[in-house]
Amino acid sequence: MTAVLEGLAESEVAERIALGQVNDVPATPSRTVREIVRSNVLTRFNALLGALLVVILVVGPIQDALFGGVLVANTLVGIVQELRAKRKLDKLEVLTAPKARVLRGGSVRELSVPSVVLDDVLELRPGDQVVVDGEVLEAGGLEIDESLLTGEAEPVEKHLGDEVLSGSFVSAGSGRYRATRVGHEAYAARLAEDARRFTLTRSELRSGIDTILRLVTWAIVPTAILLVISQLRASGTVRDALRGAVAGTVAMVPEGLVLLTSVAFAVGVVRLARRKVLVQELPAVEGLARVDVLCIDKTGTLTEGRLAIEQVEVLAGGEDHDAALAALAASEPHPNATLRAIGEEFPRTPEGWEEATATVPFSSARTWSAASFGSRGTWILGAPDVLLRSGIAGADEIARSAEQHAEAGRRVVLLARAGGSLDGEGLPADMTPVALVVLGDRVREDAAKTLAYFEKQDVAVKVISGDHPQTVAAIAARLGAQGADRAVDARDLPEDQAKLAAELDDHSIFGRVTPQQKRSMVNALRSRGHVVAMTGDGVNDVLALKDADIGIAMGSGASATRAVAQLVLLDSTFDPLPTVVAEGRRVLGNIERTSNLYVTKTVYAMLIALGVGVLGLPFPFLPRHLSLIGGLTIGIPSFFLALAPNAERARPGFLRRVLRFTVPAGALAAVATFLGYVLVRDEAGVSLVQARTAATMVLCWIGFLVLSIIAAPLTRPRMVLVWSMAGAFIVAMLVPGSRTFFALSPPPLLVWLAAFGIAALVWSFARLFLPPDRPVGPGVGLSS
Repeated sequence: MTAVLEGLAESEVAERIALGQVNDVPATPSRTVREIVRSNVLTRFNALLGALLVVILVVGPIQDALFGGVLVANTLVGIVQELRAKRKLDKLEVLTAPKARVLRGGSVRELSVPSVVLDDVLELRPGDQVVVDGEVLEAGGLEIDESLLTGEAEPVEKHLGDEVLSGSFVSAGSGRYRATRVGHEAYAARLAEDARRFTLTRSELRSGIDTILRLVTWAIVPTAILLVISQLRASGTVRDALRGAVAGTVAMVPEGLVLLTSVAFAVGVVRLARRKVLVQELPAVEGLARVDVLCIDKTGTLTEGRLAIEQVEVLAGGEDHDAALAALAASEPHPNATLRAIGEEFPRTPEGWEEATATVPFSSARTWSAASFGSRGTWILGAPDVLLRSGIAGADEIARSAEQHAEAGRRVVLLARAGGSLDGEGLPADMTPVALVVLGDRVREDAAKTLAYFEKQDVAVKVISGDHPQTVAAIAARLGAQGADRAVDARDLPEDQAKLAAELDDHSIFGRVTPQQKRSMVNALRSRGHVVAMTGDGVNDVLALKDADIGIAMGSGASATRAVAQLVLLDSTFDPLPTVVAEGRRVLGNIERTSNLYVTKTVYAMLIALGVGVLGLPFPFLPRHLSLIGGLTIGIPSFFLALAPNAERARPGFLRRVLRFTVPAGALAAVATFLGYVLVRDEAGVSLVQARTAATMVLCWIGFLVLSIIAAPLTRPRMVLVWSMAGAFIVAMLVPGSRTFFALSPPPLLVWLAAFGIAALVWSFARLFLPPDRPVGPGVGLSS
């Protein structure tokens, strides 16, 4: 008993620290610096391009090694961006790290979880996470939610001597327990590590990009061999053959695609962090773009979650109602929002009311609480529709009154009295209604604007609450939510998933929803192909948050919700959600845009290489030519496009859409370039340098046309981007020093115009081949 009252002494804590019996599992909110550097440097394409760079440095002039500078710059940008994101995430993670209330030397202290040692005595309150495994020493109606461990939704009541496991949460009651397993031995160590890893996990986007890179890897090797053989036969020297083969191989590598994906994700995380949104898993940024259903609770989301008593409607025989309410509030050491509001209204217990002899704490499953006060009898506080039984005098009239208050958007609880003492956790049989307590919750100022945003963005909002349906509907109606006139009582919902999904498609406002039903509703929506985001702040939201595609927790909510959610709204307001969804759409939409640029380059480079290899011609480009083309038509524009605004909701089929655009676009570019090169090369008096210059011009023109399509709709900033890149190419062609550096020698004017005509003629067929569902906005070309 001494351990329960006092906890460990400082000397005992020091002894356990010396023995290593501490909860010293390192937190892993993000990748380490070493992992970030290694992942950006040691890639298959860095290895390939690095080897090609070595070849060029040996056989060619330094100008042909320009792609090496791009390689180094890309790697450095990736490292810097991820390090910035890591610092921001680590800093914000500290704000939401769970705390442990530990009893030491007779006083309770709030410590970080790693400071807990073996045999520490820890306090538990509703919503707390069990941070280490232990044995119960005290329990006052203690109920533990072990759903994350066992999958069972029903809370488990814990008594003296029972075991509690880390990774579970307190759903009701309070207690103390002694730590029996800490550190790597405790379940929480593995749970925390899995929940907070900073990584790009498998997703449709990542899977599509990986497929593209895998196909490119397989195609590069035989194409490179073909190029080496053909260039040896065409040029006759090893040096020129290697330069041509390197040029063709480098062009096939979409070296910036993976980098831009990582940078776009990292920048998205940092932008959200500035809005006080903590992203605990990078894939959540992609998931945000795909969300088409948002499930929200009323309390804490649409409203501020702070209740205040608006009215107490005294019923027959309710002369002691104020004293009873004060006593009930005082008897609960860890009151819920309703009891806190009652305690603020009735702060002092009148004389003559002895300490409660028995209590039943509130739980979301029971929807009532009770306490016995000796000769004063037993008093019960709970939902009217649960406490009012048939046979109670005036039950129908009381129910109608409660219904009227609920329809006005208020929360109503019934105070009832019973003779005798509590027997277990069942409702007494002889209850007498005493008073209706009417409480109100303040609506958040910006909630209406937020709901209007989601409606405009075609995101269906489902209000799912444990409150009375009419209470929820009234709040929703005040905010202009869709379907507020057709609220549904969740107790009438079918259990069959298909039927439940149909109800969810037809209705938007649900009341009296249990924690298990929230989970079932999320799964039913997902069964119909919806991408579901779920917000929550209480323990009763944990199951649904865990099963949703995107779990969004309030920063001021229970540590349980923050532990399982991918996103945490640190300011605990609904307002940042439009920014959250918009950021996800921006990231995913722009990655798809830039993927079109890089894969188009891979397609035309591979086709040109195959054409040159089969016909045995000298390769139409030097490596520096392709560095110039790639930088102006892809590399520089892609970084601007990857960070541009984009509000279009993501659609499935990323890889199919990218290939439907890039294969015909790349083929057109290859045909135009190859025709221009061959025709100019066969012209009398035209040198190989001039023929390569003509091919460079044609491919650049085609590249700018592709860029204009992908950048559409061409707003003024995007027009400036496209034309500035075209202007930079003209400067490179006209300035003597630049021409020398890039080995450019413009052919005769007539040949130049012929090359331009070939590009224009080939591209005039673009609309016949490019797919109509390409993922860009309205308008095609520079004139849009």
